[in-house]
Amino acid sequence: MEPAEAELFRLADDEYVLAERYTEWQIFAPTPESDLALANIAQDEFGHARLWYDLLQEEYDYEEPDLLWERDPADFVHSTLVELETPEGDWADTVVRGYLYDVAERLRLEALEDSSYEPIADRVPKVQGEEEYHREHAQSWLDRLTGSPDSHQHVQAAVDRLFPHALTLFAATEHEEAIVEAGVRTRSLSELREDWLDEVVPYLESLGVEIPEPETVVRSDVLGRDGTHTDDWRELHEAFTASYHELGFDEPAELRGDRA
Repeated sequence: MEPAEAELFRLADDEYVLAERYTEWQIFAPTPESDLALANIAQDEFGHARLWYDLLQEEYDYEEPDLLWERDPADFVHSTLVELETPEGDWADTVVRGYLYDVAERLRLEALEDSSYEPIADRVPKVQGEEEYHREHAQSWLDRLTGSPDSHQHVQAAVDRLFPHALTLFAATEHEEAIVEAGVRTRSLSELREDWLDEVVPYLESLGVEIPEPETVVRSDVLGRDGTHTDDWRELHEAFTASYHELGFDEPAELRGDRA
């Protein structure tokens, strides 16, 4: 697999799976305004995924079913952070996940602004503008949720649960060295990880949230990036591909003669 191709899969899969999780909150968000905001964010993420999947189709001759509907779930390379099922009714968990992801996404996009692969660099500005709104939305809610003892506990629980999975955003694969050497991404994942920690840790601590030392976090054998996923992903994959299979889009079309 070529370096740009590998990076596109990371970009597209992260955005698509996160969007799928966001759609589960439709009509269940805590306020009408937050319901509308999250619907818009989900739509943005689906749009970003489409940008990257379209490039895979245009530049590497994939077909849409190969990228989504008929693709083996083990072939997806998104971070485990975006695939986890949200505890029922836990808005704080969704907000924390969004914040941890959005900061990482901003750093990744900045490292793609001057990508040697022009089709990626050309699309970065469009994505950046929308991602900035997503990050501001998450931070606004974090400021609000940490203002009361009860919701603060929910934020802390979400950070405890999600932080180890957020670190998988920076998990390197066999393609990492080639991606950086080719200039597809101008900074390594280890550099982006350090910048991410320098931003999210002080901010969350300023809200009274305790952050585990990254080096002491118990590492899971499930990374997402390498095709290993949680059971939550299997269930989500079955759910979003169900209609495609139930409607028979995976079956050859039949030509029918005129009925008498």
